[in-house]
Amino acid sequence: MTLQQRYDQMIAHFEQTMPNAASELHYSSPFELLVAVVLSAQCTDKRVNLVTPALFAAYPTAEAMAQATEEDIFRYIHSVSYPHNKSRHLAGLARMLVSDFGGEVPSDIELLQRLPGVGRKTANVVAAVVFDLPAMPIDTHVFRVAHRIGLVRRATTPLAVERQLVKHIPAHKLATAHHWLILHGRYVCQARRPRCADCGISHLCVQFNSKKGTSA
Repeated sequence: MTLQQRYDQMIAHFEQTMPNAASELHYSSPFELLVAVVLSAQCTDKRVNLVTPALFAAYPTAEAMAQATEEDIFRYIHSVSYPHNKSRHLAGLARMLVSDFGGEVPSDIELLQRLPGVGRKTANVVAAVVFDLPAMPIDTHVFRVAHRIGLVRRATTPLAVERQLVKHIPAHKLATAHHWLILHGRYVCQARRPRCADCGISHLCVQFNSKKGTSA
């Protein structure tokens, strides 16, 4: 099996089983998604979705959040991971959106990364989910699944994984493919106890087939 055939079979499987894959974060505007993604770093989407309704009710826009102090924001997000750092990031992020971008979330990945607390992964999520741009965010789930099923080779960093996935997945499918890999990693190809018996692409999986003594 060639590498492209592996990609093609993976895409065909998920197009059939997860045609409407989407983010599990709750949001109603680009600003809300940006905030939710910042909060989701090393935290579950479930936890983020518990705290954002009250946070967004208090600060529905960048302009509103820009008026808040870090302490104000902390009171709403104290139950997420690293709340002090994230409170600082959100306060700075909102102020920069107002001062540099007229309160609007930019679609450009490089501009997004100028915002406090926004790295390449977060910028790619916003670009892909909100603006439907051909971006491939790499989180721990995508990184793990891409390696296990043999989509990447000698890719030791998130950027290296991103570049290889972007090379082989059609641009118009990248945003959806990001959700496929995340959801597969979250619910099937889990880190500690992968549910291989429930996996529809185990025949592609390098790790699964190496345990069986066969090649994928």
